[in-house]
Amino acid sequence: MSKAKNKAKQMKGKMKEATGKAMDDRSMEGEGRGEQMTGKAGELKDRAAGQMKGHMDKSGR
Repeated sequence: MSKAKNKAKQMKGKMKEATGKAMDDRSMEGEGRGEQMTGKAGELKDRAAGQMKGHMDKSGR
């Protein structure tokens, strides 16, 4: 997933969580937190892949 898609997923999750809180809907709140975590995990995965690629390029492999 691209950086923009990961950030969008996190923002969508924040909005869904806030809506869930406002409506006292714990299920929606939880879904929002889950979407935020999915976006953050994608962001971390992409960052790790980029760092790994950088290390591989430096070692000449």
